[in-house]
Amino acid sequence: MAFCMDDYARSAAPVRTDDLDFTAFGTRPLSAAGLRCLRYMCDVENHTVCYLRDLLVTPSHTDPEVTAFLTMWNYEEYWHGEALADVLAAHGAGRGDDHIREIRRAQGWRDRVAPIKQALLAQAIGEDFVAVHMTWGAINEWCTHAGYARLIEREGHPVLTEMLERIMRQETRHVAFYVGQARARLAASRRARRLTRFALRRYWRPVGSGVMAPDETRHLLSYLLAGRGGERTAASIDARIDRLPGLEGLGLIGRATGGLTDAAGSPTRLVPDADADADAA
Repeated sequence: MAFCMDDYARSAAPVRTDDLDFTAFGTRPLSAAGLRCLRYMCDVENHTVCYLRDLLVTPSHTDPEVTAFLTMWNYEEYWHGEALADVLAAHGAGRGDDHIREIRRAQGWRDRVAPIKQALLAQAIGEDFVAVHMTWGAINEWCTHAGYARLIEREGHPVLTEMLERIMRQETRHVAFYVGQARARLAASRRARRLTRFALRRYWRPVGSGVMAPDETRHLLSYLLAGRGGERTAASIDARIDRLPGLEGLGLIGRATGGLTDAAGSPTRLVPDADADADAA
C-alpha cells in the first residue's frame, strides 16, 4: 500500500503517555543495563532536530513531500524523547534542558561545520543525494524499531512495553515512508544506487554513534544485539537492506555488531563479514 502523506500529516501526534503508571518503576525498576540503553535512546531522540538541520541544506528540502514528512517525523521524534525522559525521571535520572544543551555543545566544531560540509557535498551530488538520505533514514528507522523491540524483550516490564509499543507504531510509519522513497529512487537511478552503496559502506555507523561516547554505543549494541535474539535481529535488518535495489551483500549490521559478547561473555558472530572487494559498486 502506498504511503499517504496527507493522512500522515493529519494524524501525526505526540505518543500518548498520560494513561501510563510510571510509579510502577518505583517498585519494579529497569535493570541498570536497560536503563543505560534507555538513556542512550533518549539522548539520540532529542538530537533528531540536529539531523533535520543538516538535511534541510541538501536537495531534500526541494521536495515538498519529503519536507512535509520530515516536519511530522521530527515532531513525533521529539515526543518520543519526552516519553523516554519520563521513564528516566521515574528512576530519578531525569534528562532536562541543561543535559540536552550539553550533549549538543559537546559535539564541538565538527557539529558547527556539519551543515556547511553536508550542503556542499549534497549540492555537488545533486538530486541523487535524496536517495542516499532516504536509504540512510530507512536503515536507521529499522534499527531504532528493532532496538525498542529488543529492549522490550530483555526487560519484560509491562509499562515500558506498552509505551515502547506505542512509539514503535509511529516508527513503523516512519519506516514505511523512508523505505518507499528509498526503493523508488534507487530503482530509478543507477548513479543513485552506486552513490548510496558507497556512502553506506564507507560512512554508515550505528544510530547515535556520532553523538554518544563509543563505550555507550558498544554497551547498547552488546545489550540489545548480542546473543541469539540479537543475532536474529541483526540478520533480519541486513536481509531487509539486501532487498533494496543495488544494496545486496553490504552486511552493515553484521559488521557493526561483529565480535560482541553475550551476557555470559561468549563471543557472538552475528553475520560473517563480506569481502570488501565484493562490495564494489
